[in-house]
Amino acid sequence: MQWFSITLFVLAAYLLGSLPSGYLIGRWVADIDVRTVGSQNIGATNVARSLGLKWGLLVLIMDMAKGALPVTVALSLWSNEAERASLIVALVALAAFFGHLASLFLRFRGGKGVATAFGIALVLMPKAALAALVIFLVVTLLWRYISLGSLTALLTLPLWTAATGYHSLYVGLSSIFAICIVIRHKQNIRNLLQGKERKL
Repeated sequence: MQWFSITLFVLAAYLLGSLPSGYLIGRWVADIDVRTVGSQNIGATNVARSLGLKWGLLVLIMDMAKGALPVTVALSLWSNEAERASLIVALVALAAFFGHLASLFLRFRGGKGVATAFGIALVLMPKAALAALVIFLVVTLLWRYISLGSLTALLTLPLWTAATGYHSLYVGLSSIFAICIVIRHKQNIRNLLQGKERKL
């Protein structure tokens, strides 16, 4: 029965992660499909550039919440499961993250995962998340590329997670985030190398 309830919660986390915040805001605010404008991504950056900063910030908060909320609830529900709590929470986190990457509501397509991963990290490894945030801000302000800041921050997140003493499962979790986010930023990486990436 316990594993049945865990499975249901993991599925619920995936469904929550699947909610395409940027797509929904685009339809609601301007009746546009953000996948057809700008960078054609459903994330906060493309929404901000296409619809305005306030809507981009709203999508950022919503995408972070999709990651933060289910892991917060999971921590509360299974806090007494000393041996299994970290594994259960990691599974919930992965479900929410992959829900964003492969949304059930967008034919298993989705965003790049940066905001959702950061929302999860803020709950599970806040010290590492804040260190990664500092890296993001410094790199973005110096070079004025949001994609470069995001990539650098997420690539260093596993290092910060290990250095600040969090559970090894969370180090693995942050490593999965980093790998997936690099894959999702392939075109951005090409653009950066070719000098074509859009600046702030």
